[in-house]
Amino acid sequence: MREINYSDYFWQDDKVRLRALREEDWEDHYYNRFDSPARRLLECAVELPPTNAEAKKFTEAFSDFSLDRGRIMFTIENMDGENVGGVNLNSIDERNGTFSIGIQIDRDHRGKGYGTRAIRILLKYAFFERRLNKFNDYVLEGNEPSAAMMRKLGCVQEGVRRQVIYTDGKYQDLILFGLTKDEFMDKEGLE
Repeated sequence: MREINYSDYFWQDDKVRLRALREEDWEDHYYNRFDSPARRLLECAVELPPTNAEAKKFTEAFSDFSLDRGRIMFTIENMDGENVGGVNLNSIDERNGTFSIGIQIDRDHRGKGYGTRAIRILLKYAFFERRLNKFNDYVLEGNEPSAAMMRKLGCVQEGVRRQVIYTDGKYQDLILFGLTKDEFMDKEGLE
């Protein structure tokens, strides 16, 4: 197989590269399902114990970039080719130009900026290739690392949905964030 020249590749910056899910990625998906605190923040619930079959089915289902499943999934790699997490574009509303992004960085790779960089790449794609206009997302209360990442990306806290998630024995708030294409362009210094 020929060596790939990534010098002009859209789906990367100088620290991360996004790629399609591969069959062998099921093991990383399975491994990450054992990080219950992170999964609770992502899914706003405690999930049932992971299975190999579920992990394989998930990877197979999202490896072809089909919008039929409601989201476009990517694996995040660092520049050494190491899988560091996953990110997806979801809740796409073409009529109104809105979307959301889901992300999970593997425990061993958090705090290195990979998530912020991966989301920035997806924001460019959504705003400049898909003609979407507004990124909407939420963070479960207490998830300060994700809230800080939203602010770093230029997102504005737009509100709080009070006591809408029941997990860990109590009702919790969702902190709502948003970012328009114009705000993103201003933050990134783009015209």
